[in-house]
Amino acid sequence: MHPVRYITILFAFVVFSSISVYGFPDGAPVDACVKPRPNQPYHGEARSQPLNTSPYKILSSSSQYVPGSQITVSIRGASFQGFFIQARDSNTNKWIGSWEQTPNTKIHAECSAVTHADPREKEQATFIWNAPPNARGSVYFTGTVLKDYATFWSDLVSQVTQ
Repeated sequence: MHPVRYITILFAFVVFSSISVYGFPDGAPVDACVKPRPNQPYHGEARSQPLNTSPYKILSSSSQYVPGSQITVSIRGASFQGFFIQARDSNTNKWIGSWEQTPNTKIHAECSAVTHADPREKEQATFIWNAPPNARGSVYFTGTVLKDYATFWSDLVSQVTQ
C-alpha cells in the first residue's frame, strides 16, 4: 500500500473512532429537546440503564416558584461526564423558565434545558433555574446523566432537598 494512502486511511480511522468514543463532548444538541425518545441521547446501540440502578440524583432547592424566584438544581452521585436537564411545569409538563449560564454549561433556551459544555469527568454540578417572570406554580427537573458515552440513565426526576 502506498504510504500516503496508508496515512490517509489511518487518519480517517482515528477521526471516526474519536467521534464514536466521545459523542457530544460539548453537550447535547438542541434537537435532544424534541427527539422521539425525549431527554435520551442517540448513542448508537446504547440504551438508558434501569432507573432503579442509577447512582445519580437530581436535587432541587424547591418545587414551587413565584415570579422572579430562583431554584438551585444539583446533580449528585458518582462521577459523570455529561448531562441534559430540563425544567417542566408539574401540571402541564411544558418547558418553563430559563437557566443561568454557569461555567462549563450550555443553555438551550428553546426548551428550558441545560447541558454540559465539556467532556471532563465531573463529581457534581450545580445550576440556577429562573422562574418565568409572570407566573407561579410547581416545577420539576428531569433529564439524563451520562457516566460515559454508552452508560447513562434517562428520565431521572428531581427530588426536593430538605
